[in-house]
Amino acid sequence: MSDGPVSKFIKVRCAKCKNEQIIFGKASRVVECLVCNTTLAVPTGGKINVKSRILEVLD
Repeated sequence: MSDGPVSKFIKVRCAKCKNEQIIFGKASRVVECLVCNTTLAVPTGGKINVKSRILEVLD
């Protein structure tokens, strides 16, 4: 039985421009800031490696 989805969405803040955006916790591509194109997270084959500040983990 499953208790729900294992993957989460994560709200992060770009260190360069302070833009806040929501990213997927198991993204398969590099995630960039929508404002300044700074790398926010990189895939590792499972969960992502977040390179910016995590503000909140969303269910």
